Amino acid sequence: MSARREELTRIAARLFAERGYQGTSLADLAEALGVQKPSLYHHIASKEDLLWEVAREGAETFHAALDAVPQTAATTERIRLALRAHLAVVSAQLDVATVFVREWRYLGGERRDLFLAERRRYEERIRDLFRDGVERSELRTDLDVSTAALLFLSAANWAYAWLRPGAGTDELADRLYGVLLDGMRGYATP
Repeated sequence: MSARREELTRIAARLFAERGYQGTSLADLAEALGVQKPSLYHHIASKEDLLWEVAREGAETFHAALDAVPQTAATTERIRLALRAHLAVVSAQLDVATVFVREWRYLGGERRDLFLAERRRYEERIRDLFRDGVERSELRTDLDVSTAALLFLSAANWAYAWLRPGAGTDELADRLYGVLLDGMRGYATP
């Protein structure tokens, strides 16, 4: 990919995150890149090309972060590290993460199908962490792994809405992990 195309993709990620895919016109993209609108067609065939690149990059980045979680660690530790990894991606690539979570819906046809397959694969990997914890007796045996994964992903994905770019996320991930795994009941003092 040319440097100019990479720059256009970064600009698209920022504008799609700020204004939404539908709220960003080709004229907006051209202006932000400092070119005339017809010049964009030297780099892309359509605005959806940019959405696809950003959404695909998000999927690849989230998978790569999860790949880095050591498989030899205890399952509960892998869940904590997976939450850290997910939030670190959101913080480091806030625009891309926003598009991954919110704007992908505007993909069409085969691209939408491919994106959804990668998104489902990521979600299944998170469910597998909880399933593994149940099977190894590290988590309660009656745990609904689908609900646990949904809670994990809901908390982690929604961070795009309130997390500051570049913010440290390990401590936050650990606090979320504590609430997720230890629950909210805990020990109360009179």
